[in-house]
Amino acid sequence: MAGTGYRDYFKVLGVERGADADTIKRAFRKLARQYHPDVNPGNASAEAKFKEVSEAYEVLSDPEKRQRYEQFGQYWNQAGAGSGGAGVDVDFGRYGNFDDFINDLLGRFGGQGGGPSGFSGGFPGGFAGASGFPGGGFAGGGYGGGGRAASRQPANLDAEATVKVSFSEAFRGGERTLSVNDERVQVRIPAGVKNGSRLRLKGKGNLQPGTGRRGDLYLNLEVQSHGVWRLDADQLRADLPVSIDELVLGGTVTVMTPDGEADVTIPAGTPPGRSLRLKGKGWPGRNGRGDLLLTLSLQWPDGWSEREQELLRQLQQARSTDPRRNWLKSARL
Repeated sequence: MAGTGYRDYFKVLGVERGADADTIKRAFRKLARQYHPDVNPGNASAEAKFKEVSEAYEVLSDPEKRQRYEQFGQYWNQAGAGSGGAGVDVDFGRYGNFDDFINDLLGRFGGQGGGPSGFSGGFPGGFAGASGFPGGGFAGGGYGGGGRAASRQPANLDAEATVKVSFSEAFRGGERTLSVNDERVQVRIPAGVKNGSRLRLKGKGNLQPGTGRRGDLYLNLEVQSHGVWRLDADQLRADLPVSIDELVLGGTVTVMTPDGEADVTIPAGTPPGRSLRLKGKGWPGRNGRGDLLLTLSLQWPDGWSEREQELLRQLQQARSTDPRRNWLKSARL
């Protein structure tokens, strides 16, 4: 078709002469969908237009052909003698659907069908890298060097990404929305996931041009730390500040749990460092929830009132044991 006369390929695609490769690709996709014979059955004019935009894309997507076209105009093809003319021979019957055709065509022209393999936005705190991955693309997947021969080679199309989730989100679960290859995908995060947990999104990985094959996407979860709670297997731990009188005399105190406030009893005479166990109030797991452990931590005051100091002097006088008696024996060399 290229030899039958000059065409302004930029006008054919509706782009400016300085348009970059991504702009040209988007324009071609839009027009190709509009004029594809499957969308316009029996319409010879639409089919001709479809081949025209395909021809324009073949030339403008190839840096060498585009350079000759911009330099020599209607004589661009003659200037590249031996390189073959533009033109697209299309056997529409061998494609299962339109996307298969587009991906094959982009691959034949040196593109990477299916668009950039990456995330955009979607996850608060999200992925490392501008598009969700270090380096901005899926890790682990890959394309061939373009063209049909490369698309026939076995390829690992799976992709991986690290997703940061809050401690609360890991405990309760939830949903995230992300964008994969211009497709919005809902991801369900199960309750009770842990640091290093892996989620699989089937068929959401890299796309192989020309075949329609697509790998899986694996999300590696990174659970952020919490200011109070710590995860120990399926047990949830925290330090509970208590006063000296609560340890000595015991009593009931109000504490916070992941399920809300609760009252717990501190037995009289409990030393600091002991733990109170709340069964079934810990981390969600396959066999139910683990336990919650509150380690009693003596909270020393910044200062003592006159009344408190007086009571401490009375305690000093009434004390019946020497706290260093056994220590003095054991420390003798």
